[in-house]
Amino acid sequence: MASDEVLRTHLQELRRGTVVVASLIALRHPDYGYSLLQRLTGHGFPVDANTLYPLLRRLEEQGLLTSEWNTEESRPRKFYRTSDEGESVLHRLLDDLAAVQTSLTGLIEGVER
Repeated sequence: MASDEVLRTHLQELRRGTVVVASLIALRHPDYGYSLLQRLTGHGFPVDANTLYPLLRRLEEQGLLTSEWNTEESRPRKFYRTSDEGESVLHRLLDDLAAVQTSLTGLIEGVER
């Protein structure tokens, strides 16, 4: 039987890519980091701030997100939004995720492609 640590490591690896997909989906509507963190967690994608903020910066550097500062409130906040390029990449990732699910289902059911 796998130890809890082994399982935790594999679950973390499995979720790492899905957090990117989930973030690109969620940020179709502009949001700031902390709110996104809460929304992702509420939808079953638990991620900590030390992981999310570097991810947002990386996705922005890759052109998959855009950002702008909202200074109208008492505390300035950086809002992120999925860019057109991010939307294109998201569609490709979702297609691939669906293909992976189909392949896994085939393995589980013993069906060959």
